[in-house]
Amino acid sequence: MNKFAERLKELRVEKGLAQKELAEKVGVSRVTVTSWEVGRNEPPVDTILLLCEVLDTSFDYLLGISDT
Repeated sequence: MNKFAERLKELRVEKGLAQKELAEKVGVSRVTVTSWEVGRNEPPVDTILLLCEVLDTSFDYLLGISDT
């Protein structure tokens, strides 16, 4: 599994969000969130930025560029 997929799931769980809840917050389906979390697909940059906002994290951390 890639860093993005791992960190997305980790942060979602830490925030107490179900996949469906996160999906609703960023305007995608639950199946799409599942595909991101298993590393099948990655969202476009604008959606990654929205995920960072919702999950209260940095772009660099979510993508695995930084560990802080």
